[in-house]
Amino acid sequence: MNDPEEWWNIMGNYNINIFPIQMILHIAMVILIILFFLKPGKKMNIIFKGYISFSFAWIGIVLFLIYGNGLELNAFSALLFLSIAFFFSFDIVRNRIKFIVPELRYQKYIILVLLLLVSFYPLIGFLSGHIYPRMLFLSSFPCPTTALTLIFLSFSIPNIDLKPYILLLIWAIPFPIFIQIPIFGVYEDIIMLTTAIFALILLIQNRKLLTIKNLI
Repeated sequence: MNDPEEWWNIMGNYNINIFPIQMILHIAMVILIILFFLKPGKKMNIIFKGYISFSFAWIGIVLFLIYGNGLELNAFSALLFLSIAFFFSFDIVRNRIKFIVPELRYQKYIILVLLLLVSFYPLIGFLSGHIYPRMLFLSSFPCPTTALTLIFLSFSIPNIDLKPYILLLIWAIPFPIFIQIPIFGVYEDIIMLTTAIFALILLIQNRKLLTIKNLI
């Protein structure tokens, strides 16, 4: 397993080499989130799923296959996120996933708080002692992008595809508990872990609304 310094050096080198693309991708995702809340619907669903698919494909190829050769499980991670990218891309045509803005006021407050936390991932990392280039950004790093996607999927049950949902949970729960937080000190990944536990609870609570169609 990589030691913390080696792991952060790989992340930092990746950030330096793709600058300023990570900033652009992060800001673009935040803008899309705002636009989705202002005008949710079929068109924004297509755009949002397309950008999520692009983000996970970027993470799988650019981070794990190109710059992450020195990472443990880089091939597994690349396959995981490329699979997630494929499912979201395919769903643009199939339209199984239908992202929504919650109607109940308390649910809107919850999703807004979670989305704010994810949007400020780099800032929260900075407050925990990580300065650039040791920062994680939306759409170019897996953890904030995973957290964001799980937030939207969990509030869209039963109109979801369980395949990417489950793959995201596989990444979002065990890794921060056993590796990211205790070994590498990625304390901002508490955000991803929190959203993942929340998404798992909602999935269990609403399991009766799901059918085999959600899995195929």
